[in-house]
Amino acid sequence: MKKTILCIAGILCSSVMFSATAAEPSVDVGFSPEGSARTLVLETIASARSSIRMLSYSFTAPDIMRALADARRRGVDVKIVVDERGNRSKSSIAAMNFIVNSGIPLRTDHHYPIQHDKVIIVDGQTVETGSFNYTASAERRNSENVVVIRNLPSLARTYLLHWQERWDYGQDYQSVY
Repeated sequence: MKKTILCIAGILCSSVMFSATAAEPSVDVGFSPEGSARTLVLETIASARSSIRMLSYSFTAPDIMRALADARRRGVDVKIVVDERGNRSKSSIAAMNFIVNSGIPLRTDHHYPIQHDKVIIVDGQTVETGSFNYTASAERRNSENVVVIRNLPSLARTYLLHWQERWDYGQDYQSVY
C-alpha cells in the first residue's frame, strides 16, 4: 500500500512538473521588405532540432537554401515540396540542385495548376506561413508577411497532413549537375 501511494505521488508530481514546463503557444509576425519576415523564416529554420517540412511556391533565396542545408548538416530531417511550374527559372533550378546535392529530398508538385503554399513545419510543433515566397524579391522588394505559431502541435499536425498530401503528389527532383 505504501509503495502504491508513493507511485501515485510520483506520477502526480511528474505530471505537475511536465505541465509546468510545457511551453505556451506563441505567435510572431514579420513583414518585408522591412526584413522581419526574412528574419523569422531564418530563425524558424534555425530552431529545428528534429524535422523540417516545407511547401514552397517559388524557391530561390540563397540564405534560406543555406539555412536548410545547415539544418540538414545538424542532423535535422528536411524534406521539401515545391511547385513544378513556378520553379523553372535558372535561379530556381540552381536552388533545387543545391538542396538535392546537400542531401535534402525535394519533390516537385504539378498536380495543381499552382501549388501556392508557403509553409514550414518544424519539429511537429511550429508552423511558419504567410504570403512570403522564399525568394530574394520577397525579402527585398515585395510587401509580404510571415506568421510563426510556436508550440501548437494540433495546428502543426493539420499542416503536416496537408504537406504529406502534396509530398505524395510530387515527383522526386533529380539534380542536373
